[in-house]
Amino acid sequence: MAVQRFYLTYSEEKIREPIIYTVGHKFRVVTNIRGASISDKIGIVALELDGSEDEIRKAVQWIAEQGVKVEPIEKNVIE
Repeated sequence: MAVQRFYLTYSEEKIREPIIYTVGHKFRVVTNIRGASISDKIGIVALELDGSEDEIRKAVQWIAEQGVKVEPIEKNVIE
C-alpha cells in the first residue's frame, strides 16, 4: 500500500462536481482531504490518496481527465 499527496486545482466550471467523492467510489483508494481553499472562481485541494500504486495512478489519471489540474506534493526531506 502507498500514500501519496496531490494538489488539485479546480477551474470555476469544475468546482461543483463531486470529483473526490467519485474517485473514492470508482477506484480502490481512500481519499483524505488534508486542506482546501474554495471560492466561486477557483478551488485548491490538498488530497491524500491511500491504496496500491497502480490504483493511485489510475485515480490521478481519471481526475486529470475530468479537467482538474493534478500536481504531486513533494515530500519534505526533513520529516
